[in-house]
Amino acid sequence: MATRIDKRFADLKQEGRAALVTFTMAGDPDYETSLALAKALPKAGADVIELGMPFTDPMADGPAIQAAGLRALEGGQDMKKTLALVRAFRADNDTTPIVLMGYYNPIYIYGVDKFLADAEAAGVDGLIVVDLPPEEDHELCIPALNAGLNFIRLATPTTDDKRLPAVLKNTSGFVYYVSITGITGAAAPDAGKTTDAVARIKRHTKLPVAVGFGVRDAARARAIAEGAEGVVVGSALIDALKGSLDGNKATPGTVKAVTDLVSSIAEGVRSARRVAAE
Repeated sequence: MATRIDKRFADLKQEGRAALVTFTMAGDPDYETSLALAKALPKAGADVIELGMPFTDPMADGPAIQAAGLRALEGGQDMKKTLALVRAFRADNDTTPIVLMGYYNPIYIYGVDKFLADAEAAGVDGLIVVDLPPEEDHELCIPALNAGLNFIRLATPTTDDKRLPAVLKNTSGFVYYVSITGITGAAAPDAGKTTDAVARIKRHTKLPVAVGFGVRDAARARAIAEGAEGVVVGSALIDALKGSLDGNKATPGTVKAVTDLVSSIAEGVRSARRVAAE
């Protein structure tokens, strides 16, 4: 059965453009602001929403997303509140795909079976769990697929052709290509190398490939969108949010600070379609 993620990428393929995938941290800087932001993202141009699951030891994340997770945890965000946020989002939006992204520990503590049942009921469409390799698919990946959720796997510049089949075996929804080696927000991707890497991955799968890590503005998003089916933006949005805060507290301009940047980057993604069509 097709998920919202499958349908969204199929629709965008018909439109001839890439998806803009936005990442924000659930509960950053507080639950209400995070929910208001999530609700505003689709209108600003987000095609797929990734919500971070706050965790105390986010090993793959750079300083910006680490700080976002700590702000969320200090504000009382937990897995129950993250699923509640998704349910509240779904009250007004039944079409925009939502992916929960993070680490296995909070899911394990919550209980895998309970988490998958509650996530599906809340309206979650997919999971990205960065610290579970394919060798551990029995822990969460296979149960998630059986529950009707997409399980989205990361591929990196060091994932060679020998390793790719294992990475892709149970991946669904889309493949998340990490365009740089290192942590989130650390550097800018090379669009030419990224396009080549996406083409290599596509030789192994029919799934859409979305590219993330280091995309910070419309120009970079446009360059990536010309060679991939999705562009993921996270640290830049977190930085925009942080810049709007008064200490660690939201201000009246917090949501707009993020959605203005999303709108600008969305224009970059959409302009790539027009360039490609000429």
